[in-house]
Amino acid sequence: MLRSLHIDPKKCTGCLQCELACSFEHFGAFNPAKSVIRVFNFHQEGRFVPYTCTQCAEAWCLHACPVDAIRANAETGAKEVIDALCVGCKVCTIACPFGTVNYSQDTGKVMKCDLCGGDPQCVQACPTAAITYVDADWTGLERMRAWAARANAGAGESAQA
Repeated sequence: MLRSLHIDPKKCTGCLQCELACSFEHFGAFNPAKSVIRVFNFHQEGRFVPYTCTQCAEAWCLHACPVDAIRANAETGAKEVIDALCVGCKVCTIACPFGTVNYSQDTGKVMKCDLCGGDPQCVQACPTAAITYVDADWTGLERMRAWAARANAGAGESAQA
């Protein structure tokens, strides 16, 4: 069973514990700038929204990589960057429609969420359960895809008229 991150923005307090846990897990430092999960601050509305790679089924980053340095982990479903293969060309950062693939100046490579090998530390660190790790089917991903397919079919019909 594949699992995915589920984010409930209503529960986020903006504490940034997820960013700190992510940076510590991957770089051994409490440095939000090195995190692949970010908390967006909607200043005008007084709310916070964590966001990171959604591990898209289509995975444009994976398909755009000219050296095949992004691969799907069969066990977790995460689209992972293979550092030994990454040449730091940043094509994947352009291909990602959500802006969740980042370039690291420190390493000269790209970085993105790898679900911490199936034990996401952002989930462990979140004190309000704004980030949870759930059955991928529970997130409604398939319903979203079905809705998108219907919307695209309707757009094609109106374009032909």
